[in-house]
Amino acid sequence: MRQLLAPDGVTPLRKYAGYNGGGPGFGGQLAGWHAPIQGADAALLPTFYRGNARADDLVRNNGVASNAVQLHQDHIVGNLFKLSYRPNWRYLGISREDSRALAQDVETAWTEYAEDPHCLIDIERKRTFTMMIREGVATHAFNGEACAQPVWASSGGSLFRTRFKMVSPKRIRNPGYAADTKQRRAGVEIDKNGAATGYWIAEDSYPQGGAGQCRRIPARLSSGRTAFIHVFEPLEDGQTRGDNVFYSVLERLKMLDTLQQTQLQSAIVKAMYAATIESELDSKQAFEYIAGAGNDASSPMNQYVAGLVDYYEAANIRLGGVKIPHLHPGDTLNLQTSQSADAGFSSLETSLLRYIAAGLGTSYEELSRDYSQVSYSSARASANVSWRYYMGRRRFIAARLASLMFACWFEEALARGIIRLPSSARYSYYEARHSWTNALWIGAGRMAIDGLKEVQESAMRITTGISTYQNELALQGLDYEEIFEQQQFEIQRRREHGLADPAWSVSAPSETGNGGRY
Repeated sequence: MRQLLAPDGVTPLRKYAGYNGGGPGFGGQLAGWHAPIQGADAALLPTFYRGNARADDLVRNNGVASNAVQLHQDHIVGNLFKLSYRPNWRYLGISREDSRALAQDVETAWTEYAEDPHCLIDIERKRTFTMMIREGVATHAFNGEACAQPVWASSGGSLFRTRFKMVSPKRIRNPGYAADTKQRRAGVEIDKNGAATGYWIAEDSYPQGGAGQCRRIPARLSSGRTAFIHVFEPLEDGQTRGDNVFYSVLERLKMLDTLQQTQLQSAIVKAMYAATIESELDSKQAFEYIAGAGNDASSPMNQYVAGLVDYYEAANIRLGGVKIPHLHPGDTLNLQTSQSADAGFSSLETSLLRYIAAGLGTSYEELSRDYSQVSYSSARASANVSWRYYMGRRRFIAARLASLMFACWFEEALARGIIRLPSSARYSYYEARHSWTNALWIGAGRMAIDGLKEVQESAMRITTGISTYQNELALQGLDYEEIFEQQQFEIQRRREHGLADPAWSVSAPSETGNGGRY
């Protein structure tokens, strides 16, 4: 029976029906590709710690990887991760005015606690709240997770006892390095639904070494208070631990590192010698000379070199004052001319960096710090794509970590009477935890490539009604409430000093007798 064959002349053409990716491919190029069907944990956990260790090594020793982590910290968090408290006042049954008054009290108390330069929020006394979030974003980048443990400790100088201990994800493991089970995977205990119920944390064994003892920390206390914060973004169901952003580019980064070192060594070698003398020796003589070389003056190699030295010292032939080199018979003088050490290396490096940038979610220009071949429009497009990625990470990693930490503090602030809920509220704190602790977190503003154009664009969005001051100022990393309050204060101060109101101040009807000004 005759049948149509594929281009390889062997495979029946009917096997190419449907999706090409599931077949052998054109010319059988996919025939040897047998990818296993695995869940997230099955693919990740067997080599989980090795993969994270490799990412750690790259971040410590590779400038590109280190810059990628720094970009995550600077764009997602910035120099201040500011609370914008927004209780769900409609659901809670309180007025908007009560909500704003509560927000002012909460934000003031939180800033006093969280950004104290003595770092009372940190049990180790090393980090402010913003520094903790920056660390969490960094560890999430190269370890795939951000972890913190709320602890209770008393110390002078603070009204609060809630503290936080940042926990490295590499310390979460099975006790005794035991194998994973259905209920415990890579140090995380889970229930039948896959929800975490406890974590096994290894003690820091440095400098003694060894495995270190593990202790169990529950995920939540009986009261519902968070006992361990574990933040990552799962890719599919059943995933217990997070995967770092370097997994897809680890191999390329390591190869680029080796390529750059080899290229640098090659350039150094080429720059070390201006000229070389090539001598004609057959293989047998060369190996005899090399094998017989030593300190003995009678060795073949030493005798040969001594003969060359005597010859070149005696060959002092000159013509009109200019020395004429006369080489030993069989020798050739090779002048090492100055040549470009690039040889296509820059193009290859750029290609690799673009691939790595795509895998890390950053733009090539930011990752390589190379803006030489970019226009305003292309730079803006590239920055906007990266900005969307950073905003996703801010929302689901940094803001989630911050909100869970804020909720722990908020509960204590209520218990101590420092914060009082409006009496008209429909629900108590324990009946509506999320509504009472709902917050927006303002981090770094979007980078302005052309400040004038972007300010004009922002002003047009406000004047046309398609955006608000809250949204536009948040894009700049600012809180509109603080801006309005400061503007009002500055206008009042200008009037006190006999200065005119700012040009942007708009006249409006007023009953205050101040001339209808703002």
